[in-house]
Amino acid sequence: MLRDRLPLAALALPLLVLGPAPLHASAPEPLVRVLLQEAPTVRLAAVTVPVQLRDDSGRALLTLRPGEGLTARLGDGQLLLQRLPLGAAEPNLEGGALRLELRALWLDPQTEAPGTAAVALGERSYRGRLQLRPGAGALQVINHVGVENYLPGVVASEMPPSWPQAALRAQAIAARTYALRQRRPDAAYDLRATTASQVYGGLQAETESTRQAVAATRSLVLLHGGQLINAVFHSSSGGRTENSGELWTSQLPYLVSVDDGDSQSPVHRWRERFGPQQLQQAFPEIGGLIDLQVLSTSSTGRLRQLKLQGPVGSLVLTGAELRQRLKLRSTQLTLTLERPLAAQLPESLQVVPVEPPPVDSASGAGADPVLAATTAPRPFPVRSPAPRPSLVVEGRGFGHGVGLSQWGAYAMALKGASDDRILRHFYRGVEIQPLQRP
Repeated sequence: MLRDRLPLAALALPLLVLGPAPLHASAPEPLVRVLLQEAPTVRLAAVTVPVQLRDDSGRALLTLRPGEGLTARLGDGQLLLQRLPLGAAEPNLEGGALRLELRALWLDPQTEAPGTAAVALGERSYRGRLQLRPGAGALQVINHVGVENYLPGVVASEMPPSWPQAALRAQAIAARTYALRQRRPDAAYDLRATTASQVYGGLQAETESTRQAVAATRSLVLLHGGQLINAVFHSSSGGRTENSGELWTSQLPYLVSVDDGDSQSPVHRWRERFGPQQLQQAFPEIGGLIDLQVLSTSSTGRLRQLKLQGPVGSLVLTGAELRQRLKLRSTQLTLTLERPLAAQLPESLQVVPVEPPPVDSASGAGADPVLAATTAPRPFPVRSPAPRPSLVVEGRGFGHGVGLSQWGAYAMALKGASDDRILRHFYRGVEIQPLQRP
């Protein structure tokens, strides 16, 4: 689900990019590049067919047989490759590592049917080619795959595969449109495999129903003014979607607020409570929370900005920043400070020592000692600090609330709506047409 997008800066290196691999000879499909993982060490393996490792000039370095793998890591300014024998969980360190300069490497399944074979990364397998390239202190693993082979693993990760085909098809078209709009030829990759873009679970995530949904909508995309739209989506909007301009920098004509009909969503309404200690951890710079003021909301009630007051200062946050700090489902919130009643305890007493008697003679002798002795200690009441409040959050929905509501699509599909009708409801004024070119 598209929530927060934090692009990762990457080191620009020359890449060997092959042309789009056809799913069928008569129907070429566009290529997308998906960042799967960033880590100091990665583990890869051949699955059903041999996989050839090539450098960025196309030179073959080694071939992995099905079931055979390797580990790759950065070390001493080089890329170190260690082969994993068949069935082995760890590399044979006695065999030595293949040392290569820090350049892009490719893992290519050896097959005449691109997209049907897969390469394993850790516990997951992916169709298409994998590229290894050095990033900022870690290896980046990037999947180069045709968009039609990419989508079944997205639809199944973003929406329950058991949902009606109309909802799955709507998701497939939205996800295809979003992916193709995100292509950036000058960047190292186009998309991430997480909610920073859209979730992509690879081959293991695919199901027959998601493959059917993708095949039934092959090449269909959402257009407005002849251009691919920004087909964002989310889980649930809690009753009504949001105008894009009220949350983001621009108002797009097709991303306007509409009723979502997703009352069946398990997150249509929700409630969370945060105690004083949790609030102190969430807002350490102001020492916790003792008061708050909502500064602005959107037309649908989503929090845009608020001011928090703590024991040692104040803080102004956006709704998105509050959501991130408290790990909330959305920004459609009602915030209530729950202040405990003061404890009905006797006032504690503090004994104050008698001050020294005043000096009243030139010799510095004290006043009459009898007077000092009769001066009794003066007790006064000391109250304990006021208990800090808890924060009660009553919210609706899950996600940013803009574009397609997945639970809304589900509700419409149950009532017999087609994928076309679902998409036209959530993306106003769009056209649904086949992509004209890769």
